[in-house]
Amino acid sequence: MKNLCLACFACGIVGLGGCSNLPVERYRAEQPVLDLARYFDGTIDGWGMFQDRSGAVVKRFHVLIDARWEKRDGVDVGTLDEKFSWSDGTTSRRLWTITRVDAARYVGRADDVVGEAQGEAAGNVLRWRYVLALPIDGRVWNVDFDDWMFLIDDKVMLNRSKMRKFGFDLGEVTLSFSKR
Repeated sequence: MKNLCLACFACGIVGLGGCSNLPVERYRAEQPVLDLARYFDGTIDGWGMFQDRSGAVVKRFHVLIDARWEKRDGVDVGTLDEKFSWSDGTTSRRLWTITRVDAARYVGRADDVVGEAQGEAAGNVLRWRYVLALPIDGRVWNVDFDDWMFLIDDKVMLNRSKMRKFGFDLGEVTLSFSKR
């Protein structure tokens, strides 16, 4: 009986994880088409919040992004310098290096990203998947991010990220970008 309960629990976890596997291709026909090098070029402001798994807003933030792209050996490479100001008065910085692999795929690196972020684009959408090393209460937790960006128009993009650890929801980040 104990083994049956464990098997049911494991299947339930795997089943729940599968519910979030919406294909990026679903958005192929959506307009305007997202081109990361075009949108993330110049200065972008972002306002966001982190909600825990119960939905309570835990932190709010503003992020100022200085973004630039260049050709390196014929490949588009972007640098996003993100400066965060958090509602608790703290600040932080993340420096992304993003490389366009082909018309629909990107890879990204940052100091607090474990390995590479994998990005897939279609239509007005980009989906990033990566592991972020988050300092929490004096420890560092490697947290899975499933990050969806939706281009609304040439100035506005909305971003929604789900955070998970061991397949369990930890919370969500909601973010609105505005290009200057």
